Amino acid sequence: MPAVAVDLTEMLDPEHTAVLTMELQRGVVGDAAVIRALADEVADRNVIANTAQVVRAARAAGARVVHCTAEFRPDRAGSSDNAPMLRMIAAGHPHLLVGSVEASLVPELGPEPSDVIASRRHGLTPFPGTDLDQILRNLGVRTIVATGVSVNIGVTGMVMGAVDRGYWVALVTDAVAGVPREYADSVIAHTLAPLATRVTADEVVAVWKR
Repeated sequence: MPAVAVDLTEMLDPEHTAVLTMELQRGVVGDAAVIRALADEVADRNVIANTAQVVRAARAAGARVVHCTAEFRPDRAGSSDNAPMLRMIAAGHPHLLVGSVEASLVPELGPEPSDVIASRRHGLTPFPGTDLDQILRNLGVRTIVATGVSVNIGVTGMVMGAVDRGYWVALVTDAVAGVPREYADSVIAHTLAPLATRVTADEVVAVWKR
């Protein structure tokens, strides 16, 4: 599908733009990660450093930063195990518990006092059954800048959920990751490209520095 030119200056106007980070938590991609293949891919692709670059530029320009995180109660009340991945999480050692080190953001991202945390205790993507959509609308957001993990599930769900709800989406291709890399690149090229404008961290930062 041929790309259609987009005015990034208008699309990423800080007045109506928010950066969303997806599960960039210590227990997902940081020092306490349990899925090492994903954490290693994030490190190899400099996803955390590139995302940190974007969120710093967002704060400086006046765009909002919203961190979409997963966290669970020790008894997993309110959470489900209706998918193989969720059953694996439920059966393993208690992980990403509310208030735990594992559930916290990787330190490179903060959070800063102006940031918003939008956490969920169920499901695999950040919009369904959470207050994320209402938070963004109350902040006047019309464009989201998507970062984080994983392209396999969470980021793809974020992009689709946002488009379904009427948001414009800019996907920062060097601030997302999935495994294996070839599969993630294919998803970006063939599933997400028709839904989101693909940008790099440097391109986003350049817009906000003008």
